Amino acid sequence: MILVYKSIKKWPENERPRERLLESGVDGLSTAELFAIILRTGGRNKSAIGLAREVLMRFSSLKEIEDAAIAEFADIKGMGSAKIAQIKAAFELGKRLLRCEKGAGFANPSFKNSREVYEYYRPKFYGLKKERFLCALLDTKNRVFREKIVSEGTLTSSLVHPREVFRDAIKEAAASVLFIHNHPSGDPNPSRDDISITRRLVETGKVVGISVLDHIVISDGKYLSLMEKGYMS
Repeated sequence: MILVYKSIKKWPENERPRERLLESGVDGLSTAELFAIILRTGGRNKSAIGLAREVLMRFSSLKEIEDAAIAEFADIKGMGSAKIAQIKAAFELGKRLLRCEKGAGFANPSFKNSREVYEYYRPKFYGLKKERFLCALLDTKNRVFREKIVSEGTLTSSLVHPREVFRDAIKEAAASVLFIHNHPSGDPNPSRDDISITRRLVETGKVVGISVLDHIVISDGKYLSLMEKGYMS
C-alpha cells in the first residue's frame, strides 16, 4: 500500500502519476492523481497526491473548485498562491478547449442553429453567479464580428434598454444580432421580463432595420431558444 505522505519522488517510477501519464496516457489516472500533476508538489508532511485529495475533500465537486474564490483555499495547508494559480489556469484552459469544439473559438464564427449558438457561448457563461446579457453583432453572411456585454444582473427593462442594445449595432452597421444571457438558477425557461424585453428588442430591430435572429437562454448544461419557442413573434 502506497503512503500518500511519502514524497512521490521516492515512489517506484511505475507508480508515479506523471510517469504513468507519459507512459500510458491519462485514462488510468484518478482525479486526485491528475490534480497532483497540476500541483507538482505537496506541502509539509504531505505529498502532491495527499494535497490533491485534501482539496477534493474540501470541495464537493470539480465545479465547486473551479468556482471557488482564492480565499476559500486559505485553510488548506500547502495551497499557496502559485498552486491556486495553477488550478485556475488549468480550468481556464479547459473552458477555452470547449470553445474550440466544432470550430468554435475561431474568429468570426457563424451558426446554423440554436444548438451551435449554445455550444459556442456555453463556456463564456460557465460558472457565472449572476445574469449577463450579451449582444452578438453579425454581418450579412451571418458571421459574428463583435460582441458586447449589455448588462450584468437580473434582467429588467432599465438594464436592457433598446437604445443601449442597438447603439453599437447601428454604429457598426450590423445586419443582424443575437442575444444570449444566462440563468444561474439552472432553469433556462424565460421569465416574464425575458419575454417582454425580447419582444421589445425585436420591435426596435424592425424599426432600425436590424434583424433579431434569436435570444438564447443558457443554464447549467441546458438552453432555450426564444425564437424556437415562439416568444419572438
